[in-house]
Amino acid sequence: MKKLLSYLFPITKKISSNINGELEITWADGKKYLNSLHANYSYGSLQKILDFGLSKVNFHQEANLLLLGLGGGSVLKTLREKYQHKGKITAIEIDEVVIQIADEEFRIKQDENLIILCTDAISYVQQCQQVYDLVIIDIFIDDAVPDSLFQFDFWKKLTLLIQKNGYFIFNAGIHQIEDEKVSCICTQLATCFDLSRYEKVEGANTLLIGRKTNK
Repeated sequence: MKKLLSYLFPITKKISSNINGELEITWADGKKYLNSLHANYSYGSLQKILDFGLSKVNFHQEANLLLLGLGGGSVLKTLREKYQHKGKITAIEIDEVVIQIADEEFRIKQDENLIILCTDAISYVQQCQQVYDLVIIDIFIDDAVPDSLFQFDFWKKLTLLIQKNGYFIFNAGIHQIEDEKVSCICTQLATCFDLSRYEKVEGANTLLIGRKTNK
């Protein structure tokens, strides 16, 4: 019923989170979206932004993936349906409310190929011993990327978690607010990665994509 009515007018349910503030689950034009106060979290422009990033990297169907920032799980849908990915995915999400929304509203559930961990992404990276073929970094608090994702120590450790010829996709900010910080990351990573930087993806976001080369 909500889906049908949403063609006439948007239907919104609000959910409070101690970490992300007020979140909105909105039906509009037959589709369901997860939004924060100022940004789309899943199944809208964000899904298109990460799809753009995925189209720029090479990964096989069994690739081992790390997702930092689950949101509503729209990138998982893109990976499984558009790119036919069948490999293991570890998704890190600090907000248990968001994990619950992904489960109850978008049917994102753990299975043999999807592990969802409710923990801090920075802490996970610092203690992780695994290596991955692709790491997707998509962490926002409302419309801001946390400063911790621009720190030298985070990227130094993350570099060790990526296989040679593996990739990272970093959703680095909206409207170039973090432009100087992204430039610093590029300087830091240039010795280990071939880097590509894309501005105003979907009119707003900066994406940084790297392929590990160990130059």
